Amino acid sequence: MDWNRYHFVSIWDLPGPPGAVYEILERVDDYPSWWPQVREVGGCDAVARTTRVRSVLPYDLVVTMRERRRDPGAGVLEAVLDGDLTGWARWTVTARGGGSRVVQEQEVEVRKRLMRLLAVPGRAVFRANHAVMMRAGRRGLAARLEAV
Repeated sequence: MDWNRYHFVSIWDLPGPPGAVYEILERVDDYPSWWPQVREVGGCDAVARTTRVRSVLPYDLVVTMRERRRDPGAGVLEAVLDGDLTGWARWTVTARGGGSRVVQEQEVEVRKRLMRLLAVPGRAVFRANHAVMMRAGRRGLAARLEAV
């Protein structure tokens, strides 16, 4: 097992139609306004953004996301990640009941030196830190949808 590799899946059931959810998710520059752990987003070029995130643990992760797939018809946004994490991330938005289901998947390898050094003893804590961030993201997106 490579202790520096992670596969995350988060499922968010949200109010609001899939099109509205997708439109919010595709505007990465706006994430800091509704997702507290996304501290900063900067543009690199037309299809890449550098983000700085920080959850409960006292460290920032800086990741450049380069768009790999944008398919509103299928409800899919996908990016290649580079920086403190390398790999990929994908949002898939579908209809569910009167709202939407969002599945967020990540397949990443940690590149940040401190996290690599603490890979074995810190793994459960890193996963919990990620879970806190994702729960806050779901709450923030739900609030954003209700405000629209």
